[in-house]
This record gives sequence, structure tokens and C-alpha cells, in this order.
Amino acid sequence: MSVEQKEERATAVVLLSGGLDSMVTAAIAKERGFSVQALTLDYGQRHRRELESAKRIAGQLSLDNQVQLALDMRAFGGSALTADIDVPKEGVGDDIPVTYVPARNLVFLALTIAFAEAAGSRDVFIGVNALDYSGYPDCRPEFIASFAETARLGTKAGVGGAPFAIHTPLQNMTKADIARECERLGLDPAWSWSCYDPADDGSACGKCDSCRLRLKGFAEAGLTDSTRYAA
Repeated sequence: MSVEQKEERATAVVLLSGGLDSMVTAAIAKERGFSVQALTLDYGQRHRRELESAKRIAGQLSLDNQVQLALDMRAFGGSALTADIDVPKEGVGDDIPVTYVPARNLVFLALTIAFAEAAGSRDVFIGVNALDYSGYPDCRPEFIASFAETARLGTKAGVGGAPFAIHTPLQNMTKADIARECERLGLDPAWSWSCYDPADDGSACGKCDSCRLRLKGFAEAGLTDSTRYAA
């Protein structure tokens, strides 16, 4: 690809947590021809390993830029990921779990839109999923649609007639579908990190909701997750 062709590519900003879903989403954005910049939020989460994974993914995918922004949500608490609350290990239930971080995607998408507007991008990618997930309200399609309208009304670009497109390529996929996409795109699952409560030896616990959903997806897809698990 020539310099001229590269400069003509539209820029997309991907919210890159370091998890499997965000890794697959970033790869899809690249596959669609975008020049990809990533935003990673250090929000004081207990599973700090995902920040290392986000940096690794950005390097492995040769993303054009990665910005890591500190936003310590431990000051609010209210979640097993930002406070001294045990991470549930009993299995995925029907209620919104204690690993829900209050308004996390609402805050994160606002920051991603700000980054995109500053970068001259009108395309934002986020790896939310509404099928095999833990019941988080900020992963649902109605929330994404509502936020896109809020961004249109609340930004210079939006009121100027250049609204943002919020892409959710994994929205209607099962975890098995996402595992298959990971395989199709040639990604190593071990580049990513999903566990909420890593074991002392650095392996994924295998028992938290996130581990259970991930393992279930790979098993249903008939694929192997190369991540090291304690259980």
C-alpha cells in the first residue's frame, strides 16, 4: 500500500480493553480498511493484566496508535472490579452481577467519542455483546443506539452534520461465534485477557463469569483457548 493510499483510509477509534471481544473488534476494524487507533482505560480495575494485553494486542495488530488513559473508578467503588468485594465464582446467574461497574460503558463511550472527535474520526468500534454476556445493561443495543443520538446532539461534529457511527460487530454474536471470528482472523486468544480474578501464578481463574463464558464459547466452537487457566 502506498503512502497516498494509507493517508486516504478513514480513521476508526476502538475501545480496546485487552479482552477477547475488544481484540476481535479491533481486528475487524482493520479488516474493514480503517486506520485504527485504540483507547485503553486504566480505571483501577483489579484485573490489571488486561492493560498489558491491550498493549500487546495493539502491537500484534500493528495499530496506528494506542492511548492509555488513567481514570481511577476505585474512588467510587460499587463493583467487585473496583472495590474490595469478592468476585463471584459460582457460575453465571440471571441478575446483573456484582462485577458490573456503575455506568462504565457510558463513561468509556463518552471518552472514546471525545478521542474520535479530536482525531477527526467519525467511526467508533466497541466490542459489546448482547447474547452470551453477564447481563450488563450497558451492552444492550438500545443503549448503544441511545448513546449514538446523545453523541450527535452533544458534539461539534454531530451538530455540524457529521455524526458518529458506533460499530458493534459482535453485538449479535454468541461467544462461540466470537471464538470462530478469532480463529478466522488468525488471532491468538492468549494475546487477550478476560479473567476478573487471576490466580497467584498469573493464570486465569477459570471460574469467574468472564472465564466461564469465554471457555464455554471456545468449547461450543470446537476450538482451543490457548490462555493458561488455573481451573
